[in-house]
Amino acid sequence: MKAAILIQRWYRRYMARLEMRRRYTWNIFQSIEYAGEQDQLQLSSFFSFMLDNFTQLHGTGPDLISQLLDPVTDPWLGRETYDLIPVPESYTGPRLSFPLSVCHTNALLAAFKEQQSLHARYVLQLLYETKKLLRQMPNIIHLSTSYTKEITICGDLHGRLDDLLLIFYKNGLPSADTPYVFNGDFVDRGKKSVEVVILLFAYLLLYPDYMHLNRGNHEDHIMNLRYGFTKEVMQKYKNHGRQILQLFQDVFSLLPVATVIDGKVLIVHGGISDQTDLDLLSSIERHKVKSALRLPTHTLEQLDISRSCRQTKRMRFPDSPRPGSSRIPAKSQRTPNQRKQRSRLSQQDSCASSSSSSSSSSSLCSTRTPSCLSPHHCPSSPSMPYSANIFQVPCLDSLSSISPPLPPQHEREWKQVRRIVDILWSDPRAQEGCSPNTFRGGGCYFGPDVTQRLLLHHRMELLIRSHECKQEGYELCHGGQVITIFSASNYYEEGSNRGAYIKLGRELVPRFYQYQVSRTTRKLTLTQRVRAAECSALRALQEKLFAHRSELMSGFQQYDQNNTGCVSVSEWAQVLELVLRLDLPWRTLRPHLACLAPDASVEYQSCFQDMGPGIPLPQVTPSMAEALFRYRTDLEIIFNIIDKDHSGLISIEEFRHTWRLFSAHLDVDIDDGAIDDLARSIDFNKDGSIDFTEFLEAFRVVHKLDNKDQQQG
Repeated sequence: MKAAILIQRWYRRYMARLEMRRRYTWNIFQSIEYAGEQDQLQLSSFFSFMLDNFTQLHGTGPDLISQLLDPVTDPWLGRETYDLIPVPESYTGPRLSFPLSVCHTNALLAAFKEQQSLHARYVLQLLYETKKLLRQMPNIIHLSTSYTKEITICGDLHGRLDDLLLIFYKNGLPSADTPYVFNGDFVDRGKKSVEVVILLFAYLLLYPDYMHLNRGNHEDHIMNLRYGFTKEVMQKYKNHGRQILQLFQDVFSLLPVATVIDGKVLIVHGGISDQTDLDLLSSIERHKVKSALRLPTHTLEQLDISRSCRQTKRMRFPDSPRPGSSRIPAKSQRTPNQRKQRSRLSQQDSCASSSSSSSSSSSLCSTRTPSCLSPHHCPSSPSMPYSANIFQVPCLDSLSSISPPLPPQHEREWKQVRRIVDILWSDPRAQEGCSPNTFRGGGCYFGPDVTQRLLLHHRMELLIRSHECKQEGYELCHGGQVITIFSASNYYEEGSNRGAYIKLGRELVPRFYQYQVSRTTRKLTLTQRVRAAECSALRALQEKLFAHRSELMSGFQQYDQNNTGCVSVSEWAQVLELVLRLDLPWRTLRPHLACLAPDASVEYQSCFQDMGPGIPLPQVTPSMAEALFRYRTDLEIIFNIIDKDHSGLISIEEFRHTWRLFSAHLDVDIDDGAIDDLARSIDFNKDGSIDFTEFLEAFRVVHKLDNKDQQQG
């Protein structure tokens, strides 16, 4: 008996430790994902800045930046010119003719399973036909279960073709007997976004009454720039990629934003706010909102961007430590919200802020960058003063505020963007009320009272949304009135989460079906799965630390007045949170990130000892290197836009001009001479072109242990 009790105690302790590791791994993934979405929001303002300042170096018409952000009338978009694209006889993929038949969709399924691609001519034709169909659809689709047995509702797919194929295998292909609602975020992150969205559009054309698609926050061309869809299209369709992307932009803007089943179940991608009204949502001109991240041009013209960025950069890190100053607040000076932040791991209602975001990947407000594109009439919170009379415009590491535009047409534009942002970006939480989404940076956090008020007003019973990755693929909150459904399994890492879909019958009682696409996960034990995800999360977190090395070192040195190289665990954790703003359990993570000295203090330089730069470039000054490490992804996006033929090469003049604009927008103090010296030094063959892929590889964080393993191997 005693032995059984001992074994039971050991097992419970073992499972508790495993659960703790699983939870902080999940929190690392979600915090870094939120930070990436914040970066994307900030980058979108740089695109606007760049659009206003980028000179057309070649003088041959609008560049791709202008066409993506402010597309002009293009002959490809006005006429059906896809028939001018020849299809060679050597092409062995599927050949489409319209209207589509079941044979065509079956051919697409078979081809994509065999890693074949659809020819650019058929992609363009498919997009033209989809665009024509979507133009006829309302903003809100109304469905009825009286005409079918059950309706299947799927969440985010994010380019996971295997997940889509598994859903079709388990649940059946779309048809009159098996209607579907796919709730946004079809693209980005995964490697098969093109194939996923082509299949969805093909079935939409084949069964327009039984296949329904809602728009997600990743059906947005600016999000696509960061999270992979733009790059995927340009790689798979080099000759016609630009035309395809522009058509995708139009099609995405025409997708409906909500679906209602039997007048009782509301399906939106993100959520709602206290300003959401379905009658008003039905009246917006959704096709005009090409991107929820793109501010109206007239508001940007009111900004002195470089001035506002310099002013607000000082606001961005009010607690950031600097040499010679003591600006880190004492523990007793921390706000109630900061003192409560460690309680997130113990919260049981994952609809609170500890929930994991799916997309990604941006108000458009943040604890790190408290900016807000979506001005709701939400109550102020102690952690974030909020005013409905201020529009807060996201800038890179900055906060810019402008007064609301006065002309009625401009105010109408803002309302349309605001309503779209609410629907696409909001998240539920356990607390009452509505407040800015302080982690994701887009839309609102809406509480159970907001949910109940909207459902009662429209005589509904249930809100189904997606937008957040859940470990079991689904989750209920707000007393069962809100369901989150997420259909991309293994979202963060192999084995990290299941996917799921919902089936609703005439009784409107949801039934959940779970799955996990994996060829290896089933062979792994629970401990092995947790360890694999934990290692991946810690690597990403270590790279985050390395990218902010100078700020962290400056903060540590404020506490280390005697230059001992050590600070207390409490001081170490406080500096990390003040600089990174990731809201993580740093004390719990300390053994994985830093070493202890014999006196139990933290040797803070050990945070960076296992990492280093890719290829050292002696011409790069420390300040430029710091900016390059931190904004490497952003620069890669910008360079990929400039690189129209996707050759990996840009001219020296383009490199200089882009980097000067970028450094000016960031308010990074880098001498023009240093930029010129760098440009000349990386033009290795002196042909006037720069291989920016090789250049950026020098600013990828390299884990030294990996290099040792490779050398030993």
